[in-house]
Parts: sequence; structure tokens; C-alpha cells
Amino acid sequence: MVIFAWLLLKERLTKVKLLSLTLATLGVLAIVGVNVQGSGLGMLLLVIAALTWALMSVLVKLINPHYSVLQVTTIDADIAVGCLTPYVLSHWATTFGHYRLISLSIGGSFLYLGLISTALAFVLWNRGVQMLNAATSGLCFLFQPVVGSLLGWLCLGEQITWSFLLRLVLVATSIWVSIRFAD
Repeated sequence: MVIFAWLLLKERLTKVKLLSLTLATLGVLAIVGVNVQGSGLGMLLLVIAALTWALMSVLVKLINPHYSVLQVTTIDADIAVGCLTPYVLSHWATTFGHYRLISLSIGGSFLYLGLISTALAFVLWNRGVQMLNAATSGLCFLFQPVVGSLLGWLCLGEQITWSFLLRLVLVATSIWVSIRFAD
């Protein structure tokens, strides 16, 4: 997002922003690790997803501020449904062939993913991007693996180590540096 904000929004690329980005990236790499397993195609798709997310987040800043965050997010969702529906329908048996969609747990999972993990998260994210500069809001996105790790600890009993906490400090420090020493 720092690079897209520099290119598209003409936000200054300062030493503070580069330092914050470096600290945050080191923190995320330390939390997630760099042990690459799986197909190269999968990794490529994840990189493309991250780049398109960053681009979308910067483009939100270009939308006229008289549109509400809810309007913008609704339009985003409508476009996503329109683009993904043909793919989902063409892969229906693969996607849903093994599941009973009538089940309460499956239906509840879909509602949670749709309403909380997606819709509410997008509304809050888009509002945050509107309130902050794009580079700083991009650094906040790096809390995602931190939150994922904490939820893994809380819900799945995964281990949280002291080294994780030190890595968390790197990510948090990057955001603090970005905000504290902003131009």
C-alpha cells in the first residue's frame, strides 16, 4: 500500500514510512515464517491477492468522500458477487458437493464468514482507510497474522511464545513510528 499510495495518491515516500514498513514486514515474516511449502501457483495467487487488496485499499481513497463507507462496501460486494458467481456455479459440485448446506453449523459458518468476517471487516477497513493515510492504514493490515495467531491460541489452544510477543512488538512499533513521526 505504501508503494501504491506513493504512485497513485502522490503520498510522500519518507524515511519514516520506509522504516515502519521494514519493521512491520520483519515482524510479519517472523510471525508467519518464511518456510515455503506447496505449489508455486498457490504462492503466486496469494501474492496477487495481497497486491490487489493493497490496490483496492488505495483506490478507496480516490472515491468521493460524500459516498458513505456502507455504500462503497455494498458496491464492492455486488461487483464481487457478479464476478465470482459464474466461477462458483461452474464448480458447484467441487465446492458444495460434499456438504449438507442445511446443517446449522454450515449455515452459521456461512453467516459468520459473510456478515462478520467479510461485510463488517470491509466496512471497518474502508472507514479506517478513509480516516488515515494509505501507508499507515496498510501497516495496520499487518496486524492480521497477529490476530490470526491470537485467535489460534484462544480458540484452538495453539502456543504463544515470548518470541511471538517480541514479533508483535515489531509490528506495533512500526505503526507507532508511522503515526508518531508522520509528516
